Amino acid sequence: MQTLESPQSLTSSSPEFYTTINRRKTRPVQVGDITIGGGYPVVVQSMINEDTLDIEGSVAAIRRLHEIGCEIVRVTVPSMAHAKALAEINQKLVEVYQRVPLVADVHHNGLKIALEVAKHVDKVRINPGLYVFEKPSPTRSEYTQAEFDEIGEKISETLKPLVISLRDQGKAMRIGVNHGSLAERMLFTYGDTPEGMVESALEFIRICESLDFRNLVISLKASRVPVMLAAYRLMVKRMDDLGMDYPLHLGVTEAGDGEYGRIKSTAGIGTLLAEGIGDTIRVSLTEAPEKEIPVCYSILQALGLRKTMVEYVACESCGRTLFNLEEVLHKVREATNHLTGLDIAVMGCIVNGPGEMADADYGYVGKQAGYISLYRGREEIKRVPEDQGVKELIELIKADGRWVEPENG
Repeated sequence: MQTLESPQSLTSSSPEFYTTINRRKTRPVQVGDITIGGGYPVVVQSMINEDTLDIEGSVAAIRRLHEIGCEIVRVTVPSMAHAKALAEINQKLVEVYQRVPLVADVHHNGLKIALEVAKHVDKVRINPGLYVFEKPSPTRSEYTQAEFDEIGEKISETLKPLVISLRDQGKAMRIGVNHGSLAERMLFTYGDTPEGMVESALEFIRICESLDFRNLVISLKASRVPVMLAAYRLMVKRMDDLGMDYPLHLGVTEAGDGEYGRIKSTAGIGTLLAEGIGDTIRVSLTEAPEKEIPVCYSILQALGLRKTMVEYVACESCGRTLFNLEEVLHKVREATNHLTGLDIAVMGCIVNGPGEMADADYGYVGKQAGYISLYRGREEIKRVPEDQGVKELIELIKADGRWVEPENG
């Protein structure tokens, strides 16, 4: 179960060595049995690739994601048939697995679709640039205030039924602005800018607030990291000025695949999280959705926001290293990577070892040729022959009552 984390629980066993990230205070928004914002752990999301009309395939895809730690799963609903299919997907999930928090992605002019799918999911995501689609005019040179306001009224009328439905059901909405799909009047008024993205989101927020609906999550995604960073920072400033406290969904769109896709996503998402901005994240890769989840958790782990794996501290190796550091780190990881929550250091020599690993729970240090010194925190516990190092490390962890057997035995 998701639990509220205190600032102290976000640090390691030696909190004096860390500065806890001061997260922006946000209102809690419930999505199924998961809470976004309100001081709860940053939530991990992804989206299935399957056509929502494929009931069996969609159920299997949702289950795969949820089983590896995806806490909220998004599905696409481009038509009424897709929206109705969510009823069957939910039913099937409960029959063969369990209830999973679901978000429906609604596309162009999607009021009827949104109203239908709102019955079957926990949150509906709309894109302000597409919800009431404005066909671009190649001859337009400006938008008058009257034209701007007229479209605003049309948006309000179209959005109102969905807001009331979600409000009355106690469900949530994500106002998901994308840099690449800003409405034409926003482009004419503010340009292709972070300001245009923020104003687009604020327009929809105000409509929701006028109907006493505040179960909102906001996103302002872009494929270029500097634009994404600027948009979220400006959104926070504007919300602070207006007394708003909505949680933020972070992501870099079209990040690509492979190493660069992961680096690009981390640069955007990690930077904002380090500033205390962000309550839920999705890493968007051009790969199977299951590949996104480890990246999400690695970002959160690196920032001390979630503890989902063992934290390994290891030096970069140099001429002073007294053993094959890469090989030994691999052996230590293979033996201990199921001990979620521990910090284990593997250091090649004594020069930097004790200082660099002082905040680790256990240390494995090359102190003299052929021997390994094992540490508990800063205290050296024993020195053992190198070929017994991993075995003795396990024995030390067991003696402290912190060992659990791996699931595979």
